[in-house]
Order: sequence, then structure tokens, then C-alpha cells
Amino acid sequence: MRLLLDTHILLWALTDDPLLPSAARTLILDESNEIIYSVASAWEVSIKHSLHPDRMKVGASQFVEFCEEAGYEPLPLCNRHVAALETLRRPSTAPCHNDPFDRIMVAQAKADNLLFVTHDALIARYEEPCILPV
Repeated sequence: MRLLLDTHILLWALTDDPLLPSAARTLILDESNEIIYSVASAWEVSIKHSLHPDRMKVGASQFVEFCEEAGYEPLPLCNRHVAALETLRRPSTAPCHNDPFDRIMVAQAKADNLLFVTHDALIARYEEPCILPV
């Protein structure tokens, strides 16, 4: 499977954090799966690091270096991903979800036929088969 990891899943995997759900760990360690990270995750890390370096200890350059050392493949942002944003389905009764980084990564997964691995309950509320909540 081709798996696009949500930013928090990436950070937990890279640091071997006990918060990483066992289902995500199993998927990531399965050598038959291709692990992909979005440039949007590096962007998100960069912004959070610049705003709160005490909470986000790693900057974007180091984050990308760690992803590459782990063998994860980068996914750039493309026009097809931006266009896919307009096709995302979410029930009107679902809680509001305004995180632009999450939204673009879901759109990337949808546009590129990837599974988006997340532990975020708000993302799981999208009516998109590309989302794999763990």
C-alpha cells in the first residue's frame, strides 16, 4: 500500500513515541508499504517550530532529513491536489475542521490514490475512502 502519513503520525514514528498507535506502527514497519510524507507536513512543522520552538523542537530542515533517513518518500504539492480540495466531502453535521494542512493532505491522498493515515478524529469525519484512521 502507498501510505501518506499525517504530520503527527510522522513525528511519533520518527521519535518512536509511545503515542504512535500500534496499527500505525505495524503499517509503517511493513516493508511492503510505501511510506510517503507531504511537503505540507514540513511546512506545518516549520510554522509550528517558528511559533513555539519549546513545543515543536524540530524545524523543517531537520524534519525532512529525518524523513529521508527513514526512507520515506516526499510528496510535493501540485495543482491537482489543490483542485481536489474542492471535491472533499464532509457531512454538514460533522464538527468544523479548518486545518489547512490536514485538508491539503487529505486532498493529496484522494488525488494520488493514497491512504492517509491519521489519528485525528476530525479528519476521520470526512466521507473519503482514502482516510485510514488508526
